[in-house]
Amino acid sequence: MAEKMVVDALQRTLCDLIDLSLVCKQYHWNIQGPRFRELHLALDEVVDLAREQYDEVAERIATIGAFPDGRADTVSKGSAVDNPGEGPIAVDDAYPATARAIQKVADRIKSDLDKVDDQDSLSGDILRAAAIALEQQAWFFRASA
Repeated sequence: MAEKMVVDALQRTLCDLIDLSLVCKQYHWNIQGPRFRELHLALDEVVDLAREQYDEVAERIATIGAFPDGRADTVSKGSAVDNPGEGPIAVDDAYPATARAIQKVADRIKSDLDKVDDQDSLSGDILRAAAIALEQQAWFFRASA
């Protein structure tokens, strides 16, 4: 089985990515205001990206001999993504909130990257690819705000 530190970093990333997809869907369903459609579609792009990346991460966890845990309780306890709250959110508020959420996930991944790379470069490559894609999305949202 892989180094515990590698599995733990991958599991943290799995929780963050699952939660990010849920937060973006929450915004997607509850945004209101000018530029609604543009943001509505952009949020789906982040959801698709997060789902693609979390599947990659989960499969890496299984490949190295551990067991990915994407249960709601585990995600809730393990995610660093802030709770988006209930009810409507203005488009102008959703852009920066989404950018912060995406960047937070990318930053957390990057904080584990060197340690993971030292132990398992293939897992490091998966995390690096996720962080790069997330940082680009965070930039898109910051530039649109």
